[in-house]
Amino acid sequence: MSDDRRFLSLLTGSFSTPAGANPTVAMVEAAYRDLGLDARYINCDVAADHLGAAVRGALAMGWAGFNCSLPHKVTVIEHLDGLGASAELIGAVNCVVVREDRLIGENTDGQGFLSSLRTVVDPAGRHLVLFGAGGAARAIAVEAALAGVARLTIVNRNVRHAEALAEVVNGRTSARAEVRAWDGPCRIPEDADIVVNATSIGLGDAQAQLAIDEETLREGLVVADVIPNPPRTALIRAAEARGCRVLDGVGMLVNQALVAIELWTGRKADAGVMRAALEQVL
Repeated sequence: MSDDRRFLSLLTGSFSTPAGANPTVAMVEAAYRDLGLDARYINCDVAADHLGAAVRGALAMGWAGFNCSLPHKVTVIEHLDGLGASAELIGAVNCVVVREDRLIGENTDGQGFLSSLRTVVDPAGRHLVLFGAGGAARAIAVEAALAGVARLTIVNRNVRHAEALAEVVNGRTSARAEVRAWDGPCRIPEDADIVVNATSIGLGDAQAQLAIDEETLREGLVVADVIPNPPRTALIRAAEARGCRVLDGVGMLVNQALVAIELWTGRKADAGVMRAALEQVL
């Protein structure tokens, strides 16, 4: 990477607070300032039919890379030159890095989640119940399986999507994945160790309820939500009230950004600086 390449990054899709402040922008730019980088991280809303042009424009303007948010994590792949190993297995990209003028897709979502999860529990040998089968869910499922999760129960309304994810886990990792249709309030299995909401339910809405039987949330169960805004989702509050160990989406967001910044800049950012900036906005 030449010294004059600007460390600019593009966040596609919308991820803003009701007041309009973007928490990811605040967090990453705080990291850049702390590292002394002459860099910016800017938010751009990109419509689906303009995604290819936006990707080509990022390369043409000398950007070091960019993030992809929903709904572009899968469709961006057709506009890239290659994929990193984990992104290829996951089938979704949330981070693109320019390497010798080639656009390489990476996935830092799962790594960020696992780093956060390990502050509460080691997933090895555990039974993880995962709600959702989209980009974030795929990243978490694959990384959890590679980290030694023994069983994975994928709960999703679209059973075909869940089955496709289970096929990846069963065919390419040592974990065993099974699928449950999400057609009403879901009971958490008694032998579950970890429950993860990897859907967008709760994003920007602290009252949005995940369709689960809250009576089956038990003391000691680890309950994680990938939603960072608001950090205390309805699921987190309900689980905490029943004695579960909870993990909000802020840690995942910080950790995946740490990986991305190092991919773009070759520098390690300060997680404490980033979390403080994020919490100010949230």
